[in-house]
Amino acid sequence: MGKETLSITDNRTGKTYEVAIKNGTIKAMDLRQIRTDAEDFGLMTYDPAFTNTASCQSKITFIDGDRGILEYRGYPIEQLAERSNYLEVAYLVVNGELPTKAELEQWTFEINNHTLLHENVKKFMDGFHHDAHPMGMLISTVAALSTFYPDAKEVHDPETRHLDIVRLIAKMITMAAFAYRHSLGQRYVYPDNSLSYSGNFMNMLFRMTERPYKPNPVLERALDVLFILHADHEQNCSANAMRSVGSSQVDPYSAVAAATAALYGPLHGGANEAVLRMLKEIGSKDHVPAFIQEVKSGKGSRLMGFGHRVYKNYDPRAKFIKKMADEVFEVTGKNPLLEIAVELERIALQDEYFVSRKLYPNVDFYSGLIYEAMGFPVAMFPVLFAIPRTSGWLAQWLEMIQDSEQKIARPRQVYTGQRKLDYVPITERKK
Repeated sequence: MGKETLSITDNRTGKTYEVAIKNGTIKAMDLRQIRTDAEDFGLMTYDPAFTNTASCQSKITFIDGDRGILEYRGYPIEQLAERSNYLEVAYLVVNGELPTKAELEQWTFEINNHTLLHENVKKFMDGFHHDAHPMGMLISTVAALSTFYPDAKEVHDPETRHLDIVRLIAKMITMAAFAYRHSLGQRYVYPDNSLSYSGNFMNMLFRMTERPYKPNPVLERALDVLFILHADHEQNCSANAMRSVGSSQVDPYSAVAAATAALYGPLHGGANEAVLRMLKEIGSKDHVPAFIQEVKSGKGSRLMGFGHRVYKNYDPRAKFIKKMADEVFEVTGKNPLLEIAVELERIALQDEYFVSRKLYPNVDFYSGLIYEAMGFPVAMFPVLFAIPRTSGWLAQWLEMIQDSEQKIARPRQVYTGQRKLDYVPITERKK
């Protein structure tokens, strides 16, 4: 077996350099030694959107996109979705291992004990216009929490970090529910910590009387599973935002607000909304073949909910959601768009055009149908994404804070503008 090195010959100078290979990567800084002369800055890599650049080493989430594998801390997502609950998975993602019974009880107690918001947060939220987007409200409110917990800036204190992690996971459902109720002009419902995490969230969303709220167990479990499936997904846009902003050593509330803002974008957290819009535009199962032909011809129609930046196989989360959808629709009644979705998936998975391009259903293809069937408006979809992803963001942040190799994020650029221009007085400037 050869050496774990890479030999690079610079044809500009004829010099050969040897750089180490570790975990299938080379260090970008090792390229800096490749210069044409002493005045040369040295070689850099150019990688828009980080399509082939690893910015960190991580032990949180493993993805093999070609084989359709997703694991949290080494545990297959299928096993976790089948046998675990969200708070147990959140503990796993944040702390690195599954909890014992006593640890899970303590973790659950801590989170339940921190679901309440300071009363002044309600006043803050009341300041939003009645039609403010719930996601915009959530971003602002998460950021505002940093002013309620000034000790959060002590990011190198383990006890402070733990408390802020618990607070964020706990309060996320309360802030999300308050944003939803505000958009409807309804009074806020306080947490009922006798319920599960997902059940408590449903209580704050849907409770309309003074009588105790009892969530439907099928819908409660479905929401919990959706939270598990969305807990983390490696170095995506919002995780990268969490690490990048967090690298300045700002408090975790501000960093989570930045990650939530990244998730707000339609290319990230708005994908399942795009699927619903597509299905409504198709309108009928009978129109699916014509729609498929339009997609293939490139005449403007796009197949949403298929394909993924990482997965080149069937998204393992999509498989589980599809199976779970049947259970949900038995309670809510079948979403009329489901028939269109199933037919669209059937045809696309048999069509060589999509198969050759490795375009398989992703997690967004069915999740929007389930959320809509459960009574959530489309504006709440990215909020529902942000709630479980908070545990993943915090795990990424915690790992970054404790990584001795990490510094404040500061990518390089390739400057392509003009140089050494002389200042021209305004009276002498011409277009």
